[in-house]
Amino acid sequence: MSSAQKLSFPLFQRGKLVMTRGISKLIEQGMLDPLPYFQRHQHGDWGDLSEDVRCANDAALKHGDRLFSSYQINPQLELWIITECDRSVTTLLLPGEY
Repeated sequence: MSSAQKLSFPLFQRGKLVMTRGISKLIEQGMLDPLPYFQRHQHGDWGDLSEDVRCANDAALKHGDRLFSSYQINPQLELWIITECDRSVTTLLLPGEY
């Protein structure tokens, strides 16, 4: 799959979009806009992950497994996004909230 294909359309249904208290607080404080990262996740740009995890996500698209993305926003802030196997829920969270 080319980079252009990954960015052209959502690759899966996101289900209900939820976030943890930590993410909500950062948004309220103006310290995080998660929308660009969520869009990257839904278009198959898994962020700052090893090649093994990227390959596992690509396989999960075909086989209906959980999808995981990680984005290093700045040196002190990392955002995780997890879409459940059944695509019913996508959660935005901080690593410490897992």
